[in-house]
Amino acid sequence: MNPSFLRGALAALILAPAVHAQWKTETYSLKGGWNAIYLHGDASHTTPAELFKNYPQVLEVWRWNPNPDQVQFSDSPSDPDASSSEWTIWNRNDPAEQQLSAMIGQSAYLVNCSGASSTTTSVPILQKPKPPAATWLISGANLLGFPAASSQPTFANYFATFQAAIASPSKIYKYIGGDLGSANPLQITPSSEKINRNSAYWFEAQVVSDFTALVEYELPGNDGIAFGRSGTLVTLGVMNRGTSAITLTFSPENSEPAPVGQSVVTGPAPLTRRLYDSATGTYSETPVSGSFTVTVPASGRLNVEFGIDRTRMNGSSNSYYASLLRVKDSANFSDVLLPVSAQVASPAGLWIGQADVSAVTSTVAGSPGTTTARSFPLRLNLHVDANGVARLLSQAYVGTLASSGNPLGICVRESSLLAEKKSEALRLVSSQMPLDRAIAGTGSFATGSSLSHTVTIPFDDPTNPFVHAYHPDHDNRDARFKPLQAGVESYNITRRLTFQFTSSPPDGSTVSGWGTTVYGGNFSETIEGLNKAPLNVAGTFVLRRISEVADINLN
Repeated sequence: MNPSFLRGALAALILAPAVHAQWKTETYSLKGGWNAIYLHGDASHTTPAELFKNYPQVLEVWRWNPNPDQVQFSDSPSDPDASSSEWTIWNRNDPAEQQLSAMIGQSAYLVNCSGASSTTTSVPILQKPKPPAATWLISGANLLGFPAASSQPTFANYFATFQAAIASPSKIYKYIGGDLGSANPLQITPSSEKINRNSAYWFEAQVVSDFTALVEYELPGNDGIAFGRSGTLVTLGVMNRGTSAITLTFSPENSEPAPVGQSVVTGPAPLTRRLYDSATGTYSETPVSGSFTVTVPASGRLNVEFGIDRTRMNGSSNSYYASLLRVKDSANFSDVLLPVSAQVASPAGLWIGQADVSAVTSTVAGSPGTTTARSFPLRLNLHVDANGVARLLSQAYVGTLASSGNPLGICVRESSLLAEKKSEALRLVSSQMPLDRAIAGTGSFATGSSLSHTVTIPFDDPTNPFVHAYHPDHDNRDARFKPLQAGVESYNITRRLTFQFTSSPPDGSTVSGWGTTVYGGNFSETIEGLNKAPLNVAGTFVLRRISEVADINLN
């Protein structure tokens, strides 16, 4: 694969489809004065002003931004500093202090409310649960929260496997409402203080770690158990930090409805559990319809493998299935929500690749055959929209569009790009195509099916091989420079291209993602107008998807 192909693929991959999510409401009990809360999920789908629109008691929200290069505090964590890069602020009554535009997940926040510390306001926040994550810094303090179980274990028990965080001279503080001062935040005693999963705590400890709980989870990304449009297997790594075996209980839960403006959740993801049978040497897929348990040995690690039953996923290419997988440990320490998601498989998006022509049928009498000395590459750009319409493109531009909202998108003309962002756009060109064409095909872009496109090149088209603007015998003009008709100096050319999609590579090789993120098969083309007899060529083709954006600007 040539370098330009790779650059194009990497650049276009930034155009991911709309962000999807699972949803869960967490309720925070806020006192008058200063509170510290922790969001285990992401609430960036809206602004703090909208989140707290119906709760005028919430006056300020300060997000703590861990910075390993700067000491957060020396003796006390009690005074958040508006001039420090460690804080981003939203102040209801001061537009100059509204830099905090969204509340992201796995982050700690200070919330200042009106009223006396004896008053309490329950504030629900709809969010997208995220896998556990934490950043412990050796310099200064850490404002952190933990996925503690509803039984609220003590700090001493919860941190039994991470003593460095609580052992003397380390200190832990919590906010108790009221004004900031020598008693707020208040230093707590680890042996008796219980952890509230929705609260954040200051840790004045000289440690570096990513500790979140006794049991740690490893996933391929921050989206949890995410299958996308084409995934079939996700492996969840589970590690037990303790010195005793521990049992985990996995339970599926439905997502709440998505808020306005977000992708609708069609239904729960039809998750399966993949198990290996050592007796038969095969794997089996069991639907996750209820709870199941897994035992992790002391100081051990194991993998839990999940699949997705796509036969139970229906609808258009925009259909999105999402749910949650709750994991509780038998020690009643942690309670974790892992997001699960999948989209209906669809070829929608932008595909680039090439056809390799390796056979040309001879038209010379007495000289039959089709073999060529070497194959000839034909660069291909093809886009499939949400309705399954496949268009063969002369060129595609990937970048910021000039249309309303200036979204990142795909278009076929440079004029459709936002002028000041053209230098950042990507241009993909198919030199074997006539200029400025987006040719819809017939058939289906699917394994086992075929797709056909007819490319016409008029006799007076600049890309017609018979035309030469500076040669009097090929300018389509007579001796008096009057226009000539087709067939005098140049001819109309018709190319009929057929793509036959195969279930595996035609050369017998193994290609990861074939039939999902990579499609290919046998290519054939009939060319009329170049010769008295039609010319027939054949070979193979491969297409790789570099964007799942189904929309395309054809203007």
